[in-house]
Amino acid sequence: MRVLIAINHPKTDLGTVGMALQEAGAELDIVRCNEGGVLPEDHSAHDALVIYGGAQNALADDTHPYLPHLTGLARAFGEADKAVLGICLGSQIVARAHGGRNIIGNPLEFGWQPIRATAEGHADPVMSALNGATHLFEWHNDTFELPPGAVHLAENDHTRHQAFRIGRAVYACQFHFEAHTGAVADWKADYEEMISRENPGWLDTYAEQASTLGTEADRVGLEIARAWVALIHPAA
Repeated sequence: MRVLIAINHPKTDLGTVGMALQEAGAELDIVRCNEGGVLPEDHSAHDALVIYGGAQNALADDTHPYLPHLTGLARAFGEADKAVLGICLGSQIVARAHGGRNIIGNPLEFGWQPIRATAEGHADPVMSALNGATHLFEWHNDTFELPPGAVHLAENDHTRHQAFRIGRAVYACQFHFEAHTGAVADWKADYEEMISRENPGWLDTYAEQASTLGTEADRVGLEIARAWVALIHPAA
């Protein structure tokens, strides 16, 4: 099993997705797009694609010229019935790849927030891990409209389109289910000033939330990751 990992931000932790891929014995090709890493021309050498988050928006082709090619890869993997996973910015790129409208500059959604499975999500092999509702980490302004043919899998009161699936195994998740408590602790340390400015009071409740909501998110996030990895079909 060979998986292409597209990194869009220097502080990316592979998180629960990396853990699940390691458990499955996957070979990872990590391309740090934000640092000038070169993406492959096509999907032929890989069984799956994971696109992680970043601070740029999904339409920032002028400042991040690799975005059109990454968007094309996201579509090509899906059309070849290969598993795709987009997280946060990655979900917005997957939406763009399949004709969904990107919505730039919504009010910030941050921290461990409640996420509800839709009726379709309850029946989904991956998002059923939400078990109705749970708290998972969010850090975004931008979002998207569902692409044509997408199955709406998760939502909350702030952002209606939290997750969708296209076809068998193309998944887009606005929330950071991959962000276990260790990753969130690192983000807190690296961006404490920004968090304090944009989310007054959150740092004061961080420890309590990490021990309760964060523990729940760790468990559910790994379940989601394992369920998605199980959909990867390695080449014969």
